[in-house]
Amino acid sequence: MRFFQALILIPIAILALVISFAEAYDPSPLQDFCVAIDDLNGVFVNGRFCKDPMRVNAEDFFFSGLNVPGNTSNQVGSNVTTVNVDQIPGLNTMGISLVRIDYAPHGQNPPHTHPRGSEILVLIKGTLYVGFVSSNQDNNRLFAKVLHPGDVFVFPIGMIHFQVNIGKVPAVAFAGLSSQNAGVITIANAVFGSNPPIYPEVLARAFQLDENIVKELQAKFGP
Repeated sequence: MRFFQALILIPIAILALVISFAEAYDPSPLQDFCVAIDDLNGVFVNGRFCKDPMRVNAEDFFFSGLNVPGNTSNQVGSNVTTVNVDQIPGLNTMGISLVRIDYAPHGQNPPHTHPRGSEILVLIKGTLYVGFVSSNQDNNRLFAKVLHPGDVFVFPIGMIHFQVNIGKVPAVAFAGLSSQNAGVITIANAVFGSNPPIYPEVLARAFQLDENIVKELQAKFGP
């Protein structure tokens, strides 16, 4: 009887272990700080190597420049200034990062997703139309709002989301993310600009488009 009880408990224990790992997107700190450092003699792992704590200084936790507007003279009319573990090594293992987003009039941060973090955005200046789309399981529902200065909106991890400046003046927002390096996948770039390209006939059928239109989009978004 005890043998069969043990057999039942083993998969339960494994499931609990998997769930605990799945919920930990970033490594948890086991000390006061783990300032990231490149180690050419080491092996790349999920996270970074730690700087000798005795060599850590205030500069490892500092970044300057978020008061400077980003250049929005591009095809989408927006600029994202990222402050993650690459800019502040002291963010390593802390599970947070920050961005400043500048939008030209009618500019947008096109549909994209962050594979490793949720996002909370606060609008400082201008008027934005923002939203995210839920998963297939939830029937791809759109959750969208028009934001004014001081408004806050949350984008859950992994959900495709966007922001559009619907005003006639530049807009500025700041956003925090629940990862030291949340990553970003811009949908159009990933689908139509992959390297090497996805077979046009595959995308034509998936998006119900003419194959020539797909090739045109691949020419625009391609490397």
